[in-house]
Amino acid sequence: MQWDIVIGLEIHVQLATKTKIFSGSSTAFGAGPNTQASAIDLAMPGTLPVPNEQAFRYAVMFGLAVDAEIGRRSVFDHKNYFYPDLPRGSQITQMDHPIVGPGFVDVDLADGRRKRVRIHHAHLEEDAGKSLHEDYHGMTGIDLNRAGTPLIEVVTEPDMTSAEEAVGFARKLHSLVTSLGICDGDMSQGSLRFDVNISLKPKGSDTLGTRTETKNLNSFRYMEQAIAHEVERQMDILEDGGQVVQETRLYNGERDESRSMRTKEEANDYRYFPCPDLLPVVIDDAFIQSARDLLPELPDDRKARFKEQYGLNDYDAGLLSADARLAAFFEETAKHGQDAKLAANWVLGEFSAWLNAEDKTVSEAPITGLQLGQLVARIADNTVSSSGAKKVFEALWNGDSDNADAVIESQGLKQVSDTGALEKMVDDVLAEMPDQVAQYQQEQDPKKQKKMLGGFMGPLMKASKGQGNPKLFNEILVRKLGG
Repeated sequence: MQWDIVIGLEIHVQLATKTKIFSGSSTAFGAGPNTQASAIDLAMPGTLPVPNEQAFRYAVMFGLAVDAEIGRRSVFDHKNYFYPDLPRGSQITQMDHPIVGPGFVDVDLADGRRKRVRIHHAHLEEDAGKSLHEDYHGMTGIDLNRAGTPLIEVVTEPDMTSAEEAVGFARKLHSLVTSLGICDGDMSQGSLRFDVNISLKPKGSDTLGTRTETKNLNSFRYMEQAIAHEVERQMDILEDGGQVVQETRLYNGERDESRSMRTKEEANDYRYFPCPDLLPVVIDDAFIQSARDLLPELPDDRKARFKEQYGLNDYDAGLLSADARLAAFFEETAKHGQDAKLAANWVLGEFSAWLNAEDKTVSEAPITGLQLGQLVARIADNTVSSSGAKKVFEALWNGDSDNADAVIESQGLKQVSDTGALEKMVDDVLAEMPDQVAQYQQEQDPKKQKKMLGGFMGPLMKASKGQGNPKLFNEILVRKLGG
């Protein structure tokens, strides 16, 4: 039997405020357990929450970026459930009156399609603490530093039909919130967590199947794997005549396994009721305009500008514009590198490869856009060859020097572009390879001739100790062999 896959996402976006949503406690990551949890975060009797204005501003910025309706009257509710890392026994969140209403995000897919994913709403809420199971020998430790950290939970419509579309949307949302500056996007620290709702229905049917929710996916790779795993699991159940149970599941990406966490609750199981300690927050036009004034260049606009300003193709512009920090690094490199396309090649090639190999972010890179730009400029003006440039890059990355020119000079990497010297090398090499010269001149197919030129380049680069200008060598070869 053939099936249609139906996917919706719930994304918890940790807002980059300095303090928590209802207290003055720090949100900084990495502090000792329970050192950043105040009496308010611990829900001590007699304490009262005070809303964080910056959290509202960030939420409105997100709403504006996804062309959403802004909730002028924002109301907080209590969502009741009992878990060790939830001190109050309830979570302050928004139910019927969220701050962000319907909107949308357009996602460009690998096959050239543009997929519109509708946003149902996004609401403000506080995060829970964290349960720690390692190193406690059968016990669980509770760290409440994260309790009260401000989140927006973004809820999509079930518009996605494949893992590719879901991951594409997740990447686009990551790009959006980091470009806005409202979230640092560090998924390893829980700054962005994805819950994936999946159901199957017979192909062409209008009736949705029973859905499951796979919670707390914190990498795009694990999301893709979890969707494939859950689709296959549900398909096996349905094709064996069984029924999918509505439940919340956990996925282990290292073992490619999932397990049931709990039977899925409905909204009435949480016994929502209005928060008695927080009045409705009314947002006026002036506040919305102040948030609009803070909006930076968004990824789609940046991509269009990169294509027009730098002459980049759609693919390169898309990769460079998706990450605000990588985009800024590229622009600094292009500014000093004389050749924007060459700068893009080096940022997406050598620079990104070294980042991935050492698991670093752009901000952690030991090389600056200025330094890479200076190196790109030396490639563009033929001072150094591409192979020599890689040696310069490695020296800059390892901190052997902070200047490309100094490395080129100290390592003797300056490319020979003296036409007279290169012509003599070509004459000497051709004189030692009469058979290859004859074969080349007898060949009538230009494509095969072009391929045969490579046989001369090795000896020429050896003769020049790797410092001959390959482009000039090639031009001289063609002229002499053709003549």
